[in-house]
Amino acid sequence: MKSKATLKQIAKELGVSVSTVSKALNDSPEISEPTKIRVQEYAKLKKYKPNSIGLNLKNRSTRTIGVIIPNILNSFFAKVFKGIEKVADEKGYKVLTCISNESLEKEIAILDMLSNGTIDGFILSTSKETQKAQKFDHISSIINEGTPIVMFDRIAEEVNCDKVIVDDYESAINATNHLIDSGCKNIALFTSINQLSVSNLRTKGFYKAFEQKGLKVNEDLVILTDNVDDFDDQVKDFYNKHSIDAVFALDEHTSGMAMKLGIKKGLKIPEEYSVIGFADGVWSRRMTPSLSTVSQHGPEIGAEATKMLIERLESKEESNNYRTSVIKTELRQRDSTRKL
Repeated sequence: MKSKATLKQIAKELGVSVSTVSKALNDSPEISEPTKIRVQEYAKLKKYKPNSIGLNLKNRSTRTIGVIIPNILNSFFAKVFKGIEKVADEKGYKVLTCISNESLEKEIAILDMLSNGTIDGFILSTSKETQKAQKFDHISSIINEGTPIVMFDRIAEEVNCDKVIVDDYESAINATNHLIDSGCKNIALFTSINQLSVSNLRTKGFYKAFEQKGLKVNEDLVILTDNVDDFDDQVKDFYNKHSIDAVFALDEHTSGMAMKLGIKKGLKIPEEYSVIGFADGVWSRRMTPSLSTVSQHGPEIGAEATKMLIERLESKEESNNYRTSVIKTELRQRDSTRKL
């Protein structure tokens, strides 16, 4: 079966941007007459037809935002999506959501599939494989072709686009200081997402807090892994080999494991053992004892990313002045930590 011509294919074959092709087909006054004729004749030759999902040729907009998240099971991304959908609905935009399942290959395929005129712009958090491989050309090429992207949480500094992040570094310093100031002496650091940019920032914040206090991290109490299986394997005999009185856990899985293993060991929480996790799912409030967490304010991140994207989409002027918005986190103290 012969594949249908797309805006992206036409742009590539004519050596112009997707935006130029779209505007030429819409008879926009921004495009010169010779270019219009060239594009329109080529599109006719290729039997190009507008995307059936709803491309509005008059205003060159589908009023649809593509959202790519790496993991649907993570409560953080569910909260971000809630914020995205709220603002998009208020502004009259539809949302098309795809899941990369932490796969670089799938992330590339989704961007390629939707960047042919199906959507106006993307909101994206990169997959684990993307960050581990440090490959971001597929994202930059979409932006260069005229489709704006706002990255959130897991970002790439190398990519020139708007970004929304939380203060991972500062929040890790604050959380670690809370443990130190509450009298904890033997503090462990756990992560199963060490390949991600957010984990690296949180780890740096942990070490910085010790440095600011004139203390030294006990490296025997640090477990940095790239996945949950490796973490579970390394932590198996950890509590039998080491005496610890606190854990700073940088992701949802290690947060839950720190609580589970401490309770199994018979440690009194928080008198003998404190835990702060970088997770804020419903379970952290409902478990007994409840877990103190660094709240990332997912809905606010989603709302801010959507506002930034729509502002760029509706701006009459093209600009390469990108900005990074930082959402402040909050340490939510519950039963797993001592009050200061």
